Amino acid sequence: MSKYYVQSGTMRSVVQAESSRRAALWAVHQAMQQVLPMEDADGVTPQSKSDSAVQEGVSVLSRTVQVSEQGFDRSDAKTMPTLEVVNEWNDLVMTLDRLERMLHLAS
Repeated sequence: MSKYYVQSGTMRSVVQAESSRRAALWAVHQAMQQVLPMEDADGVTPQSKSDSAVQEGVSVLSRTVQVSEQGFDRSDAKTMPTLEVVNEWNDLVMTLDRLERMLHLAS
């Protein structure tokens, strides 16, 4: 796996992934976990997420996500529309939710 530098708006993240697209998805996942409830996925309560957001701030995404293997603020970074990455992330989350419900029903 390669190391990618992913940035969008105020979010900057260094991610190991198999591709720049997967690195962007993981970084968006990290940003979305700041505010969305993920049903005990990380054992953090909504109140503690709220407290953390007030103390540490929340990463805000811009219109594009830039991904580079060389570093942040690179002119040669691959650029993707944030909405496209968020939509793909949402599709993945919804698929995982359906699989979890299917497994729960089967047991």
